[in-house]
Amino acid sequence: MNFSVKSAGALAFAALLAGGGVSAADSELTIFDWAGYEDPEFFTAYTAKHGDSPSFAFFGDEEEAFQKLRSGFKADVAHPCSQSVPKWIEAGLLDPLDTARIDRWDELEASFRDVEAFRKDGEYYFVPVDWGNTAVTYHTEHLNDADVASLQAFVDPKHAGRISIGDNVDDAYALGFLATGVKDWTNATDEEFQAASAFLREVHKNVRTYWADGASLAQLMQSGEVYLSWAWNETFSTMSYEGHPIAMKRDTQEGSSSWVCGYTKLADGPGSDDKFYDFINAWLEPATANYIVNAWGYGHGNAVAMGEMSAEDLAAVGLETSDNLRANTLWQSPVPSELREKMIAEFELIKAGF
Repeated sequence: MNFSVKSAGALAFAALLAGGGVSAADSELTIFDWAGYEDPEFFTAYTAKHGDSPSFAFFGDEEEAFQKLRSGFKADVAHPCSQSVPKWIEAGLLDPLDTARIDRWDELEASFRDVEAFRKDGEYYFVPVDWGNTAVTYHTEHLNDADVASLQAFVDPKHAGRISIGDNVDDAYALGFLATGVKDWTNATDEEFQAASAFLREVHKNVRTYWADGASLAQLMQSGEVYLSWAWNETFSTMSYEGHPIAMKRDTQEGSSSWVCGYTKLADGPGSDDKFYDFINAWLEPATANYIVNAWGYGHGNAVAMGEMSAEDLAAVGLETSDNLRANTLWQSPVPSELREKMIAEFELIKAGF
């Protein structure tokens, strides 16, 4: 596996975060995305065909993106994760896809592509392009494998001020539900929701900060200021490659979580339909799959391309799988809208100390 692009990718990501929120290029296609995904290695075939990258605008989280789009912001493509897609469909924010124009549609991971919540009236609205895990990640000079055998480590008072979890409602509640014995949150009862919320309130007492992106978390963990986190593959993959003593533990007693995100076609987008499909097709190329695994430590939606990668290479970035890991995984699949709205509201209260 070629890791030579890792450092360059991390530096580009950090530079973007420091530099601002909008990247202007091809005015006929605007992507509303997470910061960092303007990396041109993700869509080299698009740039080769059109001579320029698309334009990008950025959001910090999906609720922010949802509200901005509802208030009239215009773009052509957006990059939500699975839990938000049904809400965006019902709000009329998305147009259905012409799957016949997506060259590698049949190569997509079927368990992501064919989720009923991503469809309406028989039409598809979501192209799964990236996936990964949220799991215990720790600094091995301060903790060992036994110290993090259980997610209860996040509420142990001895770790007060040395913990960080993401400022992300879905990842936070994945932790809360797993720690309280729920691996399928789609049918969570109110009692189970309250138990997960109570756990997160205990975690809050130990949290030094809620990380907003992989670059900021890496800075906290390099020094050991934070030595225990609930983090994405990117943190382990990039930091371990750079030589930092970081480990990722997905096989805690309670397990870990997995998520999938993807591209959607925004309704009434002002740009070019042809360029939309060129962008999607570029993203689904095997070269993009290799890059996102090698440089970011994330999986790709093209199951055929992923299947050609060695188990050793996937394990090196924390993407290995097994029956035991799958059985102990909470997949962040779409939840009923009422539950998701409760999660959003409650997480804001928890972070504020209530």
